[in-house]
Amino acid sequence: MKLFIFGLGYSAGAIARELAAECEWIAATSRSEDKLAEMEASGIRPFLFDGLKPNPDITPVLKEATHVLISIAPTAMGDPAFHCHGENIAHSPNLEWLGYLSTVGVYGNHDGEWVTEKSEPNPVSKRSLQRVAAEIGWTDFAAKLKKPLGIYRLAGIYGPGRNQMIKIDAGTARAIDKPGQVFNRIHVDDIALAVSEAARQKHAGVLNVCDDEPAPPQEVLAYCAELMGMPPLEEIPFEHADMTPMGRSFYGENKRCDNKALHKLIGGDMRYPTYREAFSEMWDKQIWRG
Repeated sequence: MKLFIFGLGYSAGAIARELAAECEWIAATSRSEDKLAEMEASGIRPFLFDGLKPNPDITPVLKEATHVLISIAPTAMGDPAFHCHGENIAHSPNLEWLGYLSTVGVYGNHDGEWVTEKSEPNPVSKRSLQRVAAEIGWTDFAAKLKKPLGIYRLAGIYGPGRNQMIKIDAGTARAIDKPGQVFNRIHVDDIALAVSEAARQKHAGVLNVCDDEPAPPQEVLAYCAELMGMPPLEEIPFEHADMTPMGRSFYGENKRCDNKALHKLIGGDMRYPTYREAFSEMWDKQIWRG
C-alpha cells in the first residue's frame, strides 16, 4: 500500500498510525509549514498544501499512490483536493482506492429517529451542504474512473487531547438540556480501525462511522464529572443557553445513527462501543489530556 492523505489532521493522523506498518510509504499534506518537520519525524512524507493552488511536488507522488484519502473540509469554492489535484488523481496509474472523510451532519435533522446509510441526505447547515456537494463530486469522479470510493460519515469525534474532560477541567463545559436531544460519537481510534480496514478491503460505498449508543450530551458530561470526582454540572435549559450560531446549529440536528454496516466491515465490536468504555480508559490511564 502506498497511501497519500490530503489533510493530516486529528482523524487522518490516527489512520496513518494504524496503517503505517502495512504501507511502503505514507505521504500527506498540511497547511502548516511548522507541522512538516513533525510529519517527517514520524515517518510521513510531508507536503505543503494550502487548498488554494496545486503543489507541483505532489503530482509525481500521486502517480505512485495506490490509496488516496481525502480529509480536508470543503469550502464555498468546493473541495480543495478535487479542484487542485483531481486531474493528478485521475491520471494515477496505480490507484486502487479512494476514501473520503465526511460527516453524519449530511443527514440533517430527524427528530431523534434512526438514520442508515440509505437515508437521504437532508443537510441543514452550510458546512453540511458543502459536504454533500463534495460527496457527490467525488462519487461522480470515482464512477468515471471505475475506482472504488468509500465515503465515511463520522459522528462527533473525540479522544485523547480532544474531549469533554478537558472542558470540565478548564471550567468551560456546559450541560445544555434539550429534551429528546441525542448525538452519536466516535473515538478517534475507532475511526482509525474502520477506515484502515476499509482501505485494506478497498471498500466502496457510504459508511456511518459512529458508536453504538447515541446519548444526550449532558449525560456524557455527568459521566465524565463522576469519573473525575467532580460535582455534576448544573444543567442549562437549551432555550436559555448563550450559544454561538454554530453551537446552536448542532442542536438543530437530532438523530440516531445506525452502525450495523460498520460492525460488518470490521468483523465485530469497536474498541469503544460507547462513551463509557472510552472515558473510563482515558481516565484510568490518564491519557485524556493527550
